[in-house]
Amino acid sequence: MTDAVILAGGRSTRFGDTDKAVARLAGRAMIRRVADRLLSTTDRVVVNCRADQVEAIGEAFADYPRPVTVAEDPDPDEGPMAGIRTGLRATESEYAFVVACDMPFVDPALVTHLFERARGNDAAVPRVGDGWFQTTHAVYRAEAMVDACERALEAGERKVIAPLEHLEYVVIDEREVERVASLESFENLNTREEFERAASRFR
Repeated sequence: MTDAVILAGGRSTRFGDTDKAVARLAGRAMIRRVADRLLSTTDRVVVNCRADQVEAIGEAFADYPRPVTVAEDPDPDEGPMAGIRTGLRATESEYAFVVACDMPFVDPALVTHLFERARGNDAAVPRVGDGWFQTTHAVYRAEAMVDACERALEAGERKVIAPLEHLEYVVIDEREVERVASLESFENLNTREEFERAASRFR
């Protein structure tokens, strides 16, 4: 049994007034596009979101063929680290893949590879492009990452990489990623323009 946690609680201010998570990407909610890419690699989905998103997210997953759990943020707008903590608290598997809701090109082959590389460690985290850790596109040992997020938040940290200081993790560099998957997996859609360009690739 493997779980995926999809982070949807951000306000997506660059996207406009519409909730990016459930905006229609070529006819389907973007968060559902992400979840559909995970069908071959995970058995269950946990969606972390705000209370005001629950109804629309429920509609997006109405006919999803895997169990879906909604993990509401107890205190919204605390950032992605708090969202990861809340989402992982609701998982049932030892390891879980965490991904942002605006990454509709997530590559299943990479997800599988991250699960394999995380075994025996607390996390497998890609580091690509300009060297930035892709913490919202990584596999974590759920209990360890929840504890690490708690420690970082209690220390007043808000940077999403802060919990890594408390974990034993492996880094998946760009060369290793490209051996198994496309770097498009990390593409995220922040603006309406990016969204419209991506939509054409689904049609």
